[in-house]
Amino acid sequence: MSSRLFTSESVSMGHPDKVADQISDAVLDAMLADDPYSRVACETLCCTGLVVVAGEITTKTWVNIPDLVREVVREIGYTSGDMRFDADSCGVMVALNKQSPHIAMGVDRDGAGDQGMMFGFACKDTPELMPLAVQLSHRLIERQAQVRRDNLIPGLRPDAKSQITVEYQNDRPVRVDTVVLSTQHGPEWNDRQGDLKKQVTEHIIKPVLKEWWNPGITVHVNPTGCFEIGGPHGDTGLTGRKIIVDTYGGMGRHGGGAFSGKDPTKVDRSAAYMARYIAKNIVAADLADRCEIQLSYAIGIAEPTSVYVDCFGSAKADELKIAKAVREHFALTPRKIIETLKLRNPIYGPTSRHGHFGRAPYEGQYSDPIKRESRGPKLEFFTWEKTDKAAALRKSVLG
Repeated sequence: MSSRLFTSESVSMGHPDKVADQISDAVLDAMLADDPYSRVACETLCCTGLVVVAGEITTKTWVNIPDLVREVVREIGYTSGDMRFDADSCGVMVALNKQSPHIAMGVDRDGAGDQGMMFGFACKDTPELMPLAVQLSHRLIERQAQVRRDNLIPGLRPDAKSQITVEYQNDRPVRVDTVVLSTQHGPEWNDRQGDLKKQVTEHIIKPVLKEWWNPGITVHVNPTGCFEIGGPHGDTGLTGRKIIVDTYGGMGRHGGGAFSGKDPTKVDRSAAYMARYIAKNIVAADLADRCEIQLSYAIGIAEPTSVYVDCFGSAKADELKIAKAVREHFALTPRKIIETLKLRNPIYGPTSRHGHFGRAPYEGQYSDPIKRESRGPKLEFFTWEKTDKAAALRKSVLG
């Protein structure tokens, strides 16, 4: 019986790179809310007392970027000057230009907005068909945010990181080996890290791990001994620097393109969502225990240059037959991907924290950060997590 350890991580909404991602996606959503055909490539940098928003945008609407930035930072939880980065005092610089007309030429004829290869992955580790290590890592960070906001552990701050190591036997997860959780905190915890570890274990780690918890797990909480200085004051944040956190925690491959701040004509984002949709439906159809999909595109060309299916030896049918069924049941041009997954809607804010995959699809409204209210019609979020094609795929492949 082969045994191995595999590790994945996640980072919180207050991590500087995720602050940048959330601002970029808030800009995208605000523009799509009023002009669904906005073309957005928005990059954000944040550091001590400063946010810089840059990129290329073509849109018919107007958004008050400085106000939007401040409301996103406020919602994350940076509201106090003693963190050296807060919504009221940070400077905001805006450097946005129009999209290159040469890129627009290709997109205007329904082609891809750039070349590249994108991957999607699914496996039977969890009910969400996600690798266990990254799924638990995301839920730890999600729980840290809830505990912080509910003040169950007083003095927690927005920046945090988690890491989970899982033991596999014959490609099946059997045990959680190690948990790491680093959480920013106020000065009252500097000399009480032992007490903080107990609180974090009881209020965050055990409730998330549930049946995976056992007393033999190695637990590290703030292993440096202190984590008061954090967020954009502790480290510069940039959009798109947590691409492995955003996807499968290293279990599946990554094409290299980031997601946040990009409208769906950018196949870096939309095709990666479609690849996950395909892989998840293949596994949900029980055609394989593990599946990875690769899609590739050329700028300005509508049809993918390749579609590749890899089931890592777990396929219940010939992989070429599965690949043929994929072509039959999934339209893979950028335009059809956008239509199938309903990607022209302002649905991207929730993806910019706690992972783009392994989330339950749901209906809701666009949440306007500036007005602090929900508005517009009901929208579908995380459409790429549906398994509505599984039955048809299975019938095509197995009869």
